[in-house]
Amino acid sequence: MPAPIRKAVFPVAGLGTRFLPATKAVPKEMLTVVDRPIIQYVVDEAREAGIEHFIFITGRNKHVIADHFDVSFELKHTLRERGKQKALELLEQFRLAPGKTSFTRQQEPLGLGHAVWCAREMVGNEPFAVLLPDVLVKVERGCLAQMIDTYNQTGGNVIAVEEVPEDQTNQYGVVDVEDAGTDGVYHVHGMVEKPAPGTAPSNLIITGRYILQPQVFDYLEDQETGAGGEIQLTDALMKLMKAQGMSGLAFEGKTYDCGSKIGFLSANVAYALSREDLADDYRAVLKDLLAD
Repeated sequence: MPAPIRKAVFPVAGLGTRFLPATKAVPKEMLTVVDRPIIQYVVDEAREAGIEHFIFITGRNKHVIADHFDVSFELKHTLRERGKQKALELLEQFRLAPGKTSFTRQQEPLGLGHAVWCAREMVGNEPFAVLLPDVLVKVERGCLAQMIDTYNQTGGNVIAVEEVPEDQTNQYGVVDVEDAGTDGVYHVHGMVEKPAPGTAPSNLIITGRYILQPQVFDYLEDQETGAGGEIQLTDALMKLMKAQGMSGLAFEGKTYDCGSKIGFLSANVAYALSREDLADDYRAVLKDLLAD
């Protein structure tokens, strides 16, 4: 049995420029899908998968993320005084246990690879997960839990992959793979970050969920820049793949890229329609809007 996945890294230092002016004062990870911040859904996915330690790579003006997962004594007192028991229970449900969160800053926006490298001291010498907070995966059993099932069988490194139209492959990290078995697990033997149109090795992209061995930090240590002049995680993954091998899981679930406006709006619709307390009324509102 491989070493357990106890820690997860959440790179939340991005500027969120595609959502300006909203993100001038509010981190993009705190924008809400229905009534929860985007980051809450991703952390909940990690909790469901059994993650014990949550490592946030933040930037300037991101203190509100730490506040969100902290205790608000004033709010709890007010709710208790007003008899808002359900609201109190909701706050408690989303609170992370004391000592289970760590926060460190990525002081310069040098890319995803650099953000992950910033977590090296907190991760230590053990395998860990990386979850990109822009990506929500809507499914009954979370994407990371599915990946840990695969990891427990294969060990090594596991990435989540999914198909996109071929004319969109230049927007993502794309993998070159052998055919998947009946379990939906591919052997990954190549990858490229945002390939030029028409040059992608497949239409399978890296979705934003990773299980990695700690040796990835050795490959990130040299701080080499790649696509876009940034330190790309994909470049380190290629070296890790050659040294240790890598599996790609075609997971179950519907992905919403909340880093784009259409993806964010789509997520709000999908999650609202899945809520028993909202679905009927919201569906009626949508029908009225579409009829105009």
